[in-house]
Amino acid sequence: MTIIQRLISSYKLWQDFLRHFPKTSRYTLGEKIDRLFIEILELTLEASYLPRNRKAPSIEKAVIKLGSLKFFLQVAWEIKALKTSQYALVSEKIDEIGRMLGGWLKQILS
Repeated sequence: MTIIQRLISSYKLWQDFLRHFPKTSRYTLGEKIDRLFIEILELTLEASYLPRNRKAPSIEKAVIKLGSLKFFLQVAWEIKALKTSQYALVSEKIDEIGRMLGGWLKQILS
């Protein structure tokens, strides 16, 4: 599965979780997490179409956004907007995407 396919799969999973987010957090924290997913998808797609010598900045931005996504997912779990099982599942997928982005960046920079 490509990194973009994994991102889409993770986003679909997130969408299922977002539907059950408490109303008090859905339009603030939930929307922030949703926006980060979209931005990471956009940056990754952009990098896939750029020439090799111009990919690194987009991938680096995606890595930074992914770090923010992890942080906000943890906050959602800590305030109990996400169940532990949901948090574990989405975190596992996000960690895998992070390894893939890191490997891609390393390959581009070498």
